[in-house]
Amino acid sequence: MREYKNRKNVQKKAYYNDRFWVAPQLPKFNPQEDKQLNEDYKKIDEKFEIKEAFIQRNQLVLIANSTDIKEILTFIKDELSYTVLSELSANDYLSQSGEFEVFYQLLSMTKRKRIRVKCRIKEKSAVESVYTVFKSADWAEREMHDLMGVNVNNHYNLKRLIMPDDWSGHPLRKTYPLQGDEAASWYEIDTIFGKEYRDVVGPEQRDPAKIDRKDTKNFSRIFHEVPFGSNPSEEKTVQDYQEEDGVYFVKELKKENSKVLNTRR
Repeated sequence: MREYKNRKNVQKKAYYNDRFWVAPQLPKFNPQEDKQLNEDYKKIDEKFEIKEAFIQRNQLVLIANSTDIKEILTFIKDELSYTVLSELSANDYLSQSGEFEVFYQLLSMTKRKRIRVKCRIKEKSAVESVYTVFKSADWAEREMHDLMGVNVNNHYNLKRLIMPDDWSGHPLRKTYPLQGDEAASWYEIDTIFGKEYRDVVGPEQRDPAKIDRKDTKNFSRIFHEVPFGSNPSEEKTVQDYQEEDGVYFVKELKKENSKVLNTRR
């Protein structure tokens, strides 16, 4: 039988004693645990310096030097048949070591195996573009540069992908404010009208999910439509199930005559 737990006011209770819950790290295994991945690892290790190698979540993880990334990915693609770059991005470790961790997720369709190659670079350093090796790296490198601020050398069109060109900062860094800084809060007002209109227009709506059912200017009207900006009406509208002169073989239905059954007949 399941252990009984008091669920009174469960929404108000904290699940963890610490302020932040840290998920346990997945176990790491020796590459020898998988024959195919171990063979691929040995071939890579013969040609390049691999700092660490292990299997995690059934995939081979390789930690290499950032200067060797392009050559390693080229070798893995051409010689080992990992022809798909399914993901490319970075993790922010600036507060711990002043570095980014850049990772490349590779897939072999023939072997049905995955390899993840990772490297560390300093904040002001750069990693070499792999767009000429994998075309899918094009927008992924631009997104990484845009949202994380990771520099990429020799990318043919390295500019912001998601944020506007004149945006200040990189939103996916851990140091970026959750609600955005002043420039983010007033970006559209400053860009379209100018800073002098901040008091006239007012701050932007930062919660796009907020809906006031009595708001007759922007969102819904209560019960039925009223003129723009008018006071909401509490009067209910009677709605028929079909229009007058509707389908002749459908019995005319009136909403006010409908009944809700509490139990099945």
